[in-house]
Amino acid sequence: MNDPLARATATAPPVVGEGCTQRYDPQALGPEDGTEFAEAAELWRQLVSDKQAADRDKPK
Repeated sequence: MNDPLARATATAPPVVGEGCTQRYDPQALGPEDGTEFAEAAELWRQLVSDKQAADRDKPK
């Protein structure tokens, strides 16, 4: 390693769009980018269920 600035570098994934609509390209993202969250669907179901239960328990 000859270039001391080459150590500990990170690169952003490719982006699509411009300006306010710019976002990371979902086709280019993968588990190595920290985008894998296998339990997301179950967490969402639990959060929705908890919210519905709280709404039912509110006095009317």
